[in-house]
Amino acid sequence: MGNIAGPEIERLIQLLARLPGLGPRSARRAALHLIRKREELLGPLADAMRVARDRIVTCSVCGNIDTSDPCSLCADPRRDGTTLVVVETVGDLWALERAGVLNARYHVLGGALSPLDGVGPDELNIGALVGRVAEGGVKEVILAVNATVDGQTTAHYITELLSPYKVKCTRLAHGVPVGGELDYLDEGTLAAALKSRIDL
Repeated sequence: MGNIAGPEIERLIQLLARLPGLGPRSARRAALHLIRKREELLGPLADAMRVARDRIVTCSVCGNIDTSDPCSLCADPRRDGTTLVVVETVGDLWALERAGVLNARYHVLGGALSPLDGVGPDELNIGALVGRVAEGGVKEVILAVNATVDGQTTAHYITELLSPYKVKCTRLAHGVPVGGELDYLDEGTLAAALKSRIDL
């Protein structure tokens, strides 16, 4: 059975199918929706993607993405330079910023150590992190990495690397989420919550 649509539409579907969370069926639906809304969606989306391709850069200080280098977070003098939050990805940085709890500076690793996947220290932005701490001024490094084996391995490795410097290393607490019910949590989350219990 041949292609139902022309090669241009098939190309659009193939490209959309490469996006995380979109398989071939979802990509077809998204493509059809974009084509139906050509004027209000497809044109502006194409323009926005062209601008993103041409203007977005990676911050040479922290690894965030922005249209300026250093990024707007690194350039903000109101940010607390004594606290450095280490994250695996830019998405993690954005999630913490949306929470609006911290006014710290960030450092994006670009992933987590994963020997099985061939990701070692040289593939991550770890050397630059040590360099930032070595410059002085940083009092606390918050390791906001994922609660996975690779994430915890990465946190341990970074803690060891930073041990020669007078800097406090902390990690995010693990356990019961806000609004969570114990009956719905897995055993690993419950165990982490019990180990991380606090005084009332």
